[in-house]
Amino acid sequence: MNKEAYETLTEELKRSGARLIAVSKTKPAEDILQLYNAGQRLFGENTVQELTVKQQQLPKDIKWHLIGHLQTNKVKYIAPFVSMIHSVDSLKLLTEINKQAQKQNRVIDCLLQIHIACEESKYGLDPIVAEQLLNSEVYKALQHVRICGLMGIATNTDNEAQIESEFAGLQHLFADLKEKHFGDKDYFKELSMGMSSDYRLALKHGATMIRVGSMLFGDRNYNKV
Repeated sequence: MNKEAYETLTEELKRSGARLIAVSKTKPAEDILQLYNAGQRLFGENTVQELTVKQQQLPKDIKWHLIGHLQTNKVKYIAPFVSMIHSVDSLKLLTEINKQAQKQNRVIDCLLQIHIACEESKYGLDPIVAEQLLNSEVYKALQHVRICGLMGIATNTDNEAQIESEFAGLQHLFADLKEKHFGDKDYFKELSMGMSSDYRLALKHGATMIRVGSMLFGDRNYNKV
């Protein structure tokens, strides 16, 4: 854990009001516990397998966020405890989350993942499809999920103008959907965007959550995954 980086980041976020999701994928429980002992409580994992293992190993007041692509057949494993799912990219997935949340007698907070990058390999809803989802009768009947905002992953590029344009577009979409669908809902307030390399650009465009991993934990070791 990079304590200096964590303290610097924490100070920056105090000024912006955004929250840090510490992305701990591929890192052992001991590394996460160091950050926990420094005061961090929000952690993000990319895979259900890692998330469930670490949730069992670590303190129970950690709020776990699933930030990676989620398959419908794995929702049941995290439904009992997950704090927020950032990566809802279909009505089918949202319906399954609702089903599993109902079994647990809880409401699960979710973000709609919007495709904002140039890379086709990245997941996410087209903005038009996101609008259709929110207008659908199927969505309106769901009682055990709560859409709290949007998430996006910018293009992996050194072109800051392009990254800013993508973040600005997501910020505009957030404002548009807020006005059309969530005007009186104070829980629709989250804009999850920005990682270690581009979080400052995300903060400029209204990010309320940034997902930072390598800056805090160092390079990931995929050989241990």
